[in-house]
Amino acid sequence: MSTGERRRQQRRLDSVLLETVRESVLGGSGPVTPSTVAAAVQASGKLLGTAGALEAAESIDAELNGLGPLQQLARDPAVTDIFVNGPDSVWLDKGRGLERSVVRFEDERQVRALAARLVAAGGRRLDDGSPCVDVRLQGGYRVHAVLPPISTAGTLLSIRIRREQTFTVTELSQRGMFGEEIQEVLHAIVARRLSFLVSGATGSGKTTLLSTLLGLSDPSERLVLIEDAAELNPVHPHVVTLESRHGNLEGSGQLDLGELVRQALRMRPDRLIVGECRGAEVRELLTALNTGHTGGGGTIHANTAEAVPARLVALGALAGLGAEAVALQVSSALDVVIHVERTPVGRKIVSIGVLADSVSRQSIVPALSWSPRGLERGPGWNGLAVQLGLVTSTRTGRPT
Repeated sequence: MSTGERRRQQRRLDSVLLETVRESVLGGSGPVTPSTVAAAVQASGKLLGTAGALEAAESIDAELNGLGPLQQLARDPAVTDIFVNGPDSVWLDKGRGLERSVVRFEDERQVRALAARLVAAGGRRLDDGSPCVDVRLQGGYRVHAVLPPISTAGTLLSIRIRREQTFTVTELSQRGMFGEEIQEVLHAIVARRLSFLVSGATGSGKTTLLSTLLGLSDPSERLVLIEDAAELNPVHPHVVTLESRHGNLEGSGQLDLGELVRQALRMRPDRLIVGECRGAEVRELLTALNTGHTGGGGTIHANTAEAVPARLVALGALAGLGAEAVALQVSSALDVVIHVERTPVGRKIVSIGVLADSVSRQSIVPALSWSPRGLERGPGWNGLAVQLGLVTSTRTGRPT
């Protein structure tokens, strides 16, 4: 028997087993176990050894309760994102950029069935009336699905995996995200309670870095985190997380980030953090940072650190704030912008900038910038060094 024939036979066997076990599970006979699979195999008239039964149990459990064919990718702790562009186009990200996976789906119908099941598990529906859906599932999965004809290539799936592991500053440094000089600056930013934003593109490491920085906070401080989907996991003894909620199938019960920020202000936070500032909640965040809640911040999508002020103005417009109102708020609310990027050698802090001392028009002035030549000091370094209590080496121009 050829390899292709064996694979086709295995798929037929899996199909029989899956249908039998699905009926068993829906009938209330309990979870998928090797014994359940053994009974299903016996009922199907097929023969499997112990190893085969275990493998079939894992496969069927993934189809019924997990990520289906993608489950094997999710088991790799280095994988943070999985993308399905079609039955034979599955990609993943391990922190070094996108890589094509060997995983394949049988057909478009299997991809759509998986997407619909995952969305349903999150309490929403995926159909022609609701073709674009974003949900969070137990196990740390954030799933975004798009159906045709919105997607011209068939059903699309994007899965972000929240890992429980949080890296220390030293571990991030060892992985090449920054050097010793930047590490000392990061410690000082948190210790001196400067308000900061971590900027960058999707998948650049913003959330990972923010979690690590929050772990540097004094253990006596109360951290209140506000997120659209809970991803931050700082190593800290006093953390409270509020997560937004989508409306139910009838459209009621929604709680957005703006409302959660208002609720968080009543919880006496020492540091208030908005995991991802991407809409009208920027108004509440800036208000909170201007009411004595120093040392807070969040993440924001931006091409460069210098582009953050314009991004804040655009988000402020969504909340009904004019450019001048945003500038007035930002001038006293924000101190530092830390920008991260995906590079050929991995995720890296490429710049740290400070807010220029101007109310009429905001700008970010580079303090430290990374280039292939190494770390370079910018015009904003002297002011930042004063705020952080750092001294400058006259020989290297680097923080010591």
